Amino acid sequence: MADRTGGRRRAARAVTAAIVALAAGIALSGCTGGSVDPSSRFEPVDAHYDDALVEKLQATLDQAVALSGSSGGVAGVWAPWAGSWTGASGSVDFKEKSRPVTVDTGFRLATVTSEITCTMLMRLAETGTVSLDDPVDEYVDRVPGLDGITLEQLCRNTSGLGDYYPGLEAQFVQNPERVWSPNELLASGLAVQRTGTPGDDYAYSRTGVLLLSRALEEATGRTWSQLADQYVFEPLGLDDTELPAPDDGGHAGLLGGYASETNGGTADCDSIHDDSSQSSSMGAAAAGAVSSLDDTRRLSEAFATGALLGEHSAREQWTTEPVGGDAPAWYEYGLGGFEYGPLRGTAGESAGALTAAFTDPESGLTVVIALNNSTSGEEFVREAAFALASAGSKAQASGDRKQPLVVLPWSYDQAVEKMTKSAACPRATKGDA
Repeated sequence: MADRTGGRRRAARAVTAAIVALAAGIALSGCTGGSVDPSSRFEPVDAHYDDALVEKLQATLDQAVALSGSSGGVAGVWAPWAGSWTGASGSVDFKEKSRPVTVDTGFRLATVTSEITCTMLMRLAETGTVSLDDPVDEYVDRVPGLDGITLEQLCRNTSGLGDYYPGLEAQFVQNPERVWSPNELLASGLAVQRTGTPGDDYAYSRTGVLLLSRALEEATGRTWSQLADQYVFEPLGLDDTELPAPDDGGHAGLLGGYASETNGGTADCDSIHDDSSQSSSMGAAAAGAVSSLDDTRRLSEAFATGALLGEHSAREQWTTEPVGGDAPAWYEYGLGGFEYGPLRGTAGESAGALTAAFTDPESGLTVVIALNNSTSGEEFVREAAFALASAGSKAQASGDRKQPLVVLPWSYDQAVEKMTKSAACPRATKGDA
C-alpha cells in the first residue's frame, strides 16, 4: 500500500520544483544560448583519418553487417584529437531495388533509449521534482509488488524486477506491428521471477525502465516525449530523435528490421521475419526511440560526460559497481548505462535492431553502430563497437594535437573474434566459398 501522504508530498514538491525548474531553465539559456554541445569540451579537430584507418573501419562495419545477417548498417567513430569517420554498408532492407544505406539513414536506438529516460530522472531530481531514493510506489500506486524499490534502482537495474523482453521476444518478432499497452508489458515483467532483493544485484530490466517512465509522468503530469524534449532533445539539438507514436509503424527512411526465431536457444536462420514496420510500444521508454548517427553521437557524449547534469549528479550517475557473475571485472554499471574500461554507454537490442553507443569522457573517443538484424543479440553489437573503438583509439593526432593514451581492456583482434563467435546467422558474402 502506498503511503497516504504521498499525494501531499508530491503537491508540495511540485510547487518547489516549478520554481527550481524555471530558474534552471533561465540559467541554462543564459549560459549556453539554450543548447549544450557536449563535444566542445574535447575541442575536436575538423579532419579525416588516414586512408588505412578509414579502410579498416569500413571493413569492420561491412563484416559486422554480414556476420549479423543484416541487410545494412551505419557506424561512426569520432576521435577529437584526430578527426572523424562515418560509414554506411549494404541496403536498408532485403527487398528488390532496395535503397543503399547512407550515413544519414536513421535507425532504432534499441535499449540506448534508456539513457534518455534515466537522464530525465537525473534532471528532474536536480529540480526537486523527484528524489532518486523516492519509492516507485509513491507515484505508481496501482501496481502491486513494488515495495522497497526506488527510482534510482530502476535505472541502475538493481530493482530485482525481471525483464519482460525475453518472454515476449517471439511475439514481438512474429507480430511487430501489434500495439502493446504499458500495462501488458509491466504485467509480463512483474510475473517474471524476481532476480533478487531491491538494491542488491544487477540484472537488466526493461520492466524497470517502463516503470520509471510511468513514475516520472505521474510526478510531472507530462508525457515521456514532452519531458524528453525539454530535458534532453532540445538542449542537445537532437532533431532526428523521437519516440514514434505506438500506431505509427511505417518509420519511413529508417533501416529496416529483421530477426530469426529462436528455438531452444538456437536461432532458426531459415526463418527470418521482416520487422521493418513495427510499433514502438514493444520497447517504449526502454527501447522504442529512433535516431541518427549525429544525434546518437551527441546523446552518447552528453550521457558519458554528464554534460546535461550538475557536477554532483554526474558524479552520482557514474559511481559504478561491478556487474558481477561471470562478467569481466571491468564490466561495471552506473545509473542508466555501463562502463567498460574508459568507455561509457549502452549496447542492446530490440526486435530487428542492434545498436551500441559509447564515449570515453576523458579523450572524447566516441563510437556508434547500428545494424538491422537482432538475432545475434547484445553481445554481438557490443563487440562490434569495441572493435571500432579499438581501431579509432589509435588514430594519429592531427597537426599540433597530442595523442591521448586510451587504454582499452581488449584488443581489436579480441573484439573481432568475440563478434565472430557470437554471430548467430551470418550472411554469406561474395568472398565465401
